[in-house]
Amino acid sequence: MKNLVIILILLFTTSLVEAQTKKWTLKECVVHALENNISVKQSALDVELAEITKSDAVGNYLPTLNGSASNSWNTGLTQNVTSGVLETQTSRNSSYGLTVGVDIFKGLENLRTSQRAKLTELSAQYNLSKMQDDITLFVANAYLQILLNKANLEVVTSQNIVTQEQLQRTNDLVDAGVLPRGDLLEIRATDASEKQQIAIAENAVEISLISLAQLLLIQDYENFDIADEDFEIIDEGISSKQISEIIASAQENRSEVKIAENNLDIAEIDLKLARSQYYPSLRGFFNYNTRESNIARFATGIDPNNPTITQEIGVVQSTGDVVVATGPNTVLQELDPLPYFEQLYLNDGISYGVQLNVPIFNGFAVRNNVKRSKINVRRQEYLLEQTKLDLESNVYQAYVDAKGSLKAYEAALVALESQELAYQYAKDRYDVGLTNAFDFSQSKLRYDNTKIELNRAKYDYIFKLKVLELYFGISATELKF
Repeated sequence: MKNLVIILILLFTTSLVEAQTKKWTLKECVVHALENNISVKQSALDVELAEITKSDAVGNYLPTLNGSASNSWNTGLTQNVTSGVLETQTSRNSSYGLTVGVDIFKGLENLRTSQRAKLTELSAQYNLSKMQDDITLFVANAYLQILLNKANLEVVTSQNIVTQEQLQRTNDLVDAGVLPRGDLLEIRATDASEKQQIAIAENAVEISLISLAQLLLIQDYENFDIADEDFEIIDEGISSKQISEIIASAQENRSEVKIAENNLDIAEIDLKLARSQYYPSLRGFFNYNTRESNIARFATGIDPNNPTITQEIGVVQSTGDVVVATGPNTVLQELDPLPYFEQLYLNDGISYGVQLNVPIFNGFAVRNNVKRSKINVRRQEYLLEQTKLDLESNVYQAYVDAKGSLKAYEAALVALESQELAYQYAKDRYDVGLTNAFDFSQSKLRYDNTKIELNRAKYDYIFKLKVLELYFGISATELKF
């Protein structure tokens, strides 16, 4: 038992350490964001609502079935439901009904509603796809920003190590009288400046990690970190494609255009729906009703105390004799109500038929709805045209940005190579005392800045390349980094 407890403690401790030291890859971040981001969840809810609307449209074709039941107590002058006579009474009455209705013709409204529901569902799916693309880009940009900040931190940290070595060496040479004390002060100033830059770089890394964690809805900021991946620039020919080809692909595949086209289709269906109100509608119905009451019923019967009665029925005209006859003596008797289910059986009835509604005049409501729908169709046509123009502009911008970022990256590579040679030359001269500490520090500063600029140009080009690939129609989940 003791050994089992120890093993469980070790397993728990190991899992806790692994959870605390987990480093998120870009793919894990994207998948997590697509599953947990609030905006994506809201778009997914819109898809669910659209599916419910589609179910409503299917239900419009089906008959309606409604039941009704009522139970009431009446006191005072009310109609006796058994005799039809108004009486001052206290009574309880219940009634039940079942109604079936079906649309035979409704101006094609049900058909149009069904078509609109399908388009609404499609539009919700396009919106979800667009939101997923946007979130993927947000996550990728935030992830690359962390990598950039970490790379910059590595640059200033590694260069400060060199400065520390130069500081120790310069201090020894100053003590030996080989170098002036001003060189030592200059190196110390460089060291202080670099330590400040390290603190700024560390803060930038921390802030960018928090920003990504918030985007992923991760609250454990302290233990959140990403994998230190060295992303390479992958270009499978996208930058060499003609701008017209990229624009054509974007207009065919991008969700923005599909959403605008779908909205135009919905507007046209809305116009047909508005026009359907001009047509008459025909509806069939079938009703079944029954009722019961606790009111006593009345019936005629033989008087048990005086079962027969002799009455004068006429006179013989020739003799004047009275004619009498004996017959049953009937009286009106009050009886208990019939049993509940027997009343329901005896008092039921049905009605059925069709109902025709013809719109004749409705205060211009239908005509104005048609006019509004026509205006909305024109509006959606303009929005579609504007969406295509905006997309074309955005593609041009992304294309120019990607080309410019590539040139900036290539220039940064050349600049780094030159600055590295210049820095090494200045270092060699400083080591043999042929240059002072100020000139050496300036050369080192230019070299550091060039490395930082190369990092910025690299990750900027990677991100803009991915934007261009998205416009070309590559799925967000299939982007290669």
